[in-house]
Amino acid sequence: MAVLEEATTPFTDQRPGTSGLRKTVAQFSQPGYLENFVQAIFDAVPELHGGTLVLGGDGRYYSDPALRTILAMASASGVGRVLVGRRGLLSTPACSAIIRRRQAVAGILLTASHNPGGPQGDFGVKLNTGNGGPAPEGVTEAVYARSRELERYRIVAEGGEVDLEREHETQIAGMPVAVIDPVADYKALMNELFDFDALRGLFASGRFSMVFDAMHAVTGPYAKALLEDELGAPPGTVINGEPRPDFGGGHPDPNPTRAVDLMARMEADDGPDFGAASDGDGDRNMIVGRRFFVSPPDSLAVLADHLDRIPGYRGRVMGVARSMPTSRAVDRVARAHGYEAFETPTGWKFFGNLLDAGRIQLCGEESFGTSSDHVREKDGLWAVLAWLSILAERRISVEAVVRDHWARFGRDFYTRHDYEGLTREQGDRVIQGLRDKLGELPGALTGPGLRVSGADEFAYTDPIDGHAIEGQGIRVTLEDGSRVVYRLSGTGTQGATLRVYLERWQGDALRHNDELQEVLGDLAQISREIAEVQAITGMVAPSLVV
Repeated sequence: MAVLEEATTPFTDQRPGTSGLRKTVAQFSQPGYLENFVQAIFDAVPELHGGTLVLGGDGRYYSDPALRTILAMASASGVGRVLVGRRGLLSTPACSAIIRRRQAVAGILLTASHNPGGPQGDFGVKLNTGNGGPAPEGVTEAVYARSRELERYRIVAEGGEVDLEREHETQIAGMPVAVIDPVADYKALMNELFDFDALRGLFASGRFSMVFDAMHAVTGPYAKALLEDELGAPPGTVINGEPRPDFGGGHPDPNPTRAVDLMARMEADDGPDFGAASDGDGDRNMIVGRRFFVSPPDSLAVLADHLDRIPGYRGRVMGVARSMPTSRAVDRVARAHGYEAFETPTGWKFFGNLLDAGRIQLCGEESFGTSSDHVREKDGLWAVLAWLSILAERRISVEAVVRDHWARFGRDFYTRHDYEGLTREQGDRVIQGLRDKLGELPGALTGPGLRVSGADEFAYTDPIDGHAIEGQGIRVTLEDGSRVVYRLSGTGTQGATLRVYLERWQGDALRHNDELQEVLGDLAQISREIAEVQAITGMVAPSLVV
């Protein structure tokens, strides 16, 4: 085997975030840039030497050359075997499932999640470890440290010229490579969890219709295989189902603003009964009924209320978890069912220890992420199948399911206001300003007449391994129990986004105004005043309301 050692430049960028390294295509395509980070992974994860690596991604622009580079570098670094998805495709939850089912050492995913694709878009490299979940901080820090000292990377001279269009076994300089069906393992896992006969019956009844918007991202093949081929949904149920390098010119973020095709269908008088969408790499989900949007926190709470009736979970649900900014709706369900309820920082890796320890079977974040202990990632299609299971059992509309939930548990009116396009300095000034006034906020009277009852900065101690982390968002609680949460987002590639979360619970929710933004209007005003958003950023209103 001829191994070349090529020069590269030590890494000088900011350290990778919780979702791996995410940058623009232009940055990734610089000579040696991708190679530096990948070599750092191979050096920092010695278990890969002789072990099995799972490789794939969401098919975004620059994936093909990156895949071939990683294959050639894997061979040079002594990786024992690589399983790569046909056409280079693997959804994030499918990668997690394959790692777990085939006992792989790790997975490398080429994705920037819900960020735009194409030559002017974003690219990313994400590392998952042997439990199928995102690499923990100790591993990502080791990768980052190695990347800062690397001067050369290793690659085989033969390159990574593998036919990725068909399933087969081959080799690269003696390293076995298997091009696998990206859907098969995931589909088998879903069949173990859900009652597929009941779901087939729902579609066969003739009284139910749905649409799934794959947004020209990776879930198209998965949704067609499951919904149309396996469960009998009519052809055309899956729209925008062919993965494209630029996501068809769209923004693969499943929310009402981005999923334009889906929302137009769901608003029609004769629209489908049920609608859903997923994102670039298949780990997020949006759930909608006919002219009725289900917020991610409400979706999580409804799933928690019904999970024990789904075959794969019957009799074994003991706990649930949510990220701190997510509304407290699921906590109320947990109390009613006697489940443990955990509040973690934002970032899916914080659920990992709880899942591995068997303390929770369901977890979710407000940013359209929901999943269970079947994998160690968010799983968009899993959430869709879970909702279909509820609808198959109850045979009522999506709206009726949610309104019944509110009638029993009250409603957590909830929204997120994003202030996008800030400079990092502006974002840091907002958070530091809030941090500086934490001691003086309690007891303060706000403009709309509500007094602040408490304010703190969220810190978390992992109940499994005792690891502590601070600085995870500012929380402000008002005298009526309402809550405002502030945090800076880490999912973009440029600048900063200030996310502001507004939440108010009403026990008799069905008798109150159903207009979400009106119910939370005073909280929105309070959030801007307390954080001095206009004075610091110049923005008088959020750029995106979710």
